[in-house]
Amino acid sequence: IELNIYYTPSEKLSSALTPTVLELIDKSCGCGTSFDALIVSNNFTDKRLLDRHRLVNNIIKEELPKIHAFSMKCHTPEQSL
Repeated sequence: IELNIYYTPSEKLSSALTPTVLELIDKSCGCGTSFDALIVSNNFTDKRLLDRHRLVNNIIKEELPKIHAFSMKCHTPEQSL
């Protein structure tokens, strides 16, 4: 696994969204091509689901060509209770 495939998206998402929860789970047996993400952030407040996904995709757009599958759950802190 190329370490920056995992760490760079985590760092970018943390910096851009200041999430209260950020879980990035490698679902590809360590090869770094498939991830599940749980992101809880106030930055998602008043945004539709599609807009939340677009925001996340834009933040990690440089890494996406290296990733085969990226599944995300984007919630506000209120939704995660």
